Amino acid sequence: MKPLRLSVRTKLTALYGGAFLIVGLALLVVNYLLVSSTLPDTATFANGATAGAQLEVARAYPMDTTSILPAERAQATQLVATSITEYRSDVLSTLLWQSLVALAIAGALAVLLGWLMASRVLRPLHAITSTARKLEVENLDRRIDLDGPDDELKDLADTFDGMLDRLAVSFDSQKRFVANASHELRTPLAVQRTLVEVAMADPDASPEVRRLGEHLIYTNERSERMIEGLLVLARSDRGLAARGPVRLDEVAATVIRSASAMAEEAGVTVESRLRPRTVSGDPVLLERLVTNLVHNAITYNHKGGWVHVDIGVDPALVVRNTGPQVPLDAVPALFEPFRRLAGDRTGDSRNAGLGLSIVRSIAKAHGGTAGAEPGGRGGGLVVRVRLP
Repeated sequence: MKPLRLSVRTKLTALYGGAFLIVGLALLVVNYLLVSSTLPDTATFANGATAGAQLEVARAYPMDTTSILPAERAQATQLVATSITEYRSDVLSTLLWQSLVALAIAGALAVLLGWLMASRVLRPLHAITSTARKLEVENLDRRIDLDGPDDELKDLADTFDGMLDRLAVSFDSQKRFVANASHELRTPLAVQRTLVEVAMADPDASPEVRRLGEHLIYTNERSERMIEGLLVLARSDRGLAARGPVRLDEVAATVIRSASAMAEEAGVTVESRLRPRTVSGDPVLLERLVTNLVHNAITYNHKGGWVHVDIGVDPALVVRNTGPQVPLDAVPALFEPFRRLAGDRTGDSRNAGLGLSIVRSIAKAHGGTAGAEPGGRGGGLVVRVRLP
């Protein structure tokens, strides 16, 4: 059985209310004892025997005692003592019940005030928690900037902001490194490709040299795709420098037309339902998002299979395809860089495993989300992209 989880606000409220009730109860006991000690003590009136008792009765209840017999005087004293006993009991009982009612009302008010005080005290912690939940790699620019007295909570918020500053610098440095390294690697890859093509164009090249050249070009193409994917991933991870209206349905139509030859070669039918949809974002990145999804759906498919592209309102883009069965627990890993599904879904080894990670990064850069699920009996995937 899962233990009951109480919030700090509830614990502080219980602490404030409990402390008030304990102090109030102690005050009630002290007040009861003080009042009890000041009321007339009926023990002195036992049997009405002492002169002091008779004098006290006479002062409290003046009467003509000259014509009263001793037996009648004793009876009168006993009646007065009984009256005082009842009076004392009534006063203490009334005091006790009224004090308990007042304590209950004051306790309820103390709990309410404790709840409000706890909310005010914990407000900076709620701000820290809210900021931490909204933080992602793409929006490390958020800060708490807590205003208020220079106390422990402000120290905590300032420490958290300082940690975010260091994390932002670290992530920016990492992204710049990936972008710069990818850009610098393009030049040697282009040189290598040119040298291999020149060597293969030599009429005197032997068949062994040509086979080696084809293998090198094959490897070079895969490296170029990986470098291009890293550049796009680094660019989308940095966020959007500018936004503009983009007709997502027109972008999808362009991508589908350009992928028709690839689909025909793979024996895959591409179907579409493109309803008008305009989003705010980067047209180049959005085209890359649609391209990656369509190309993945064609590549990881089988002959006679199909790909369906749907542009709507919510989600903005849905791409379905047939293909090998995909286990449900393996779907989240497909959105990680350089991750592929084992078996047939590895497809063409020239792919670097960056397709869906780029899709997710571009969607996040536009304030949206990207998710997937297995395609069911027909295999394959259903990828849904939501964009604001």
